[in-house]
Amino acid sequence: MAISPDDLHQLEALLAAPDVGVTALAQLRLRLPHLSWTRCDASDVGEPPFHVVGRFDIHLVDSTDHCTRITADPTRATGVVLAQRSHPS
Repeated sequence: MAISPDDLHQLEALLAAPDVGVTALAQLRLRLPHLSWTRCDASDVGEPPFHVVGRFDIHLVDSTDHCTRITADPTRATGVVLAQRSHPS
């Protein structure tokens, strides 16, 4: 299932909240259960992010074919990688 504009809005709004913390991933999994979720350190991802919100680089994942890959196309995305940076950009 693709990521809708509403999904992206919910994701970005939650990550932009001033009190976002360790529970962000759990909250996103509850709000958007149709997507796969991964959290890692920003240094673990070499591709440029789809969006940056606060301390998080948002990478979209496309796993519709045989290989999973990072995509910039929300209509192909089936999941999200939240890559956390030590400091906001």
